[in-house]
Amino acid sequence: MISPAPLASSPAPRTNHFLAALDQGDYFALMAKAKIVDLKFGKSILHQDEPVDAVYFPLTCMFSLQVVSDERPRMELAIIGNEGIVGASEALHGWVAMGLSIIQVSGAAVRIEASAFEALGANRPHIQRLIYQHFYALVRQILYSAACNHIHSMEERCARWLLMTHDRAGTDTFPVTQLFLSRMLGVRRATVNVATGTLKQAGLIRYVRGNVTVVNRAGLESASCSCYQAITKVYSSLFSEPTLPL
Repeated sequence: MISPAPLASSPAPRTNHFLAALDQGDYFALMAKAKIVDLKFGKSILHQDEPVDAVYFPLTCMFSLQVVSDERPRMELAIIGNEGIVGASEALHGWVAMGLSIIQVSGAAVRIEASAFEALGANRPHIQRLIYQHFYALVRQILYSAACNHIHSMEERCARWLLMTHDRAGTDTFPVTQLFLSRMLGVRRATVNVATGTLKQAGLIRYVRGNVTVVNRAGLESASCSCYQAITKVYSSLFSEPTLPL
């Protein structure tokens, strides 16, 4: 069960970049049908190949989009924080979920029922355009991640993943077990141990009891592959249009 977040502690909905890019008419129409919910670490929200029941706009939480296969352990396709939206393309077109969406960092999100979002999006061209832009950026992230898994070193890949999580977590310390990270990167746990150990010895991160702290952000960026900057550039230009203040 997803519980509503207490109003006193709820972040502003326009913390989410998608919502911030909406004009006032679209924004208020959407928020009239939505609510802010609190999502806990590890909870499965959308299930691969199953109907989407709701659309989520992360505020302070972060989603991990994963692919599930009978032949291999699940592997991460992308991560989505307050720069994006979860389940929108599927809800708008009546598609099943493209992957398994799991909460990677606990926090708040704006939630709207899929049926309400579909009805809203069908009559609002600006919302449709933003959904297509986000879907394009998401696909670009998936493509970069797939290429990165084949051409870059484990230390570079690990640094990229930690940077992307750091960007979306909103805090220097966030929960990451080495088992979880090994699944996300599609490698053995021992391989991740070596990579995180290298980053730790270089003074870039601190790792204590399942929590990673980014100690040297600039150093971590230097240790990452070029995929991090490429993905960041795609999202930074995603919602570049100015919006009206509330």
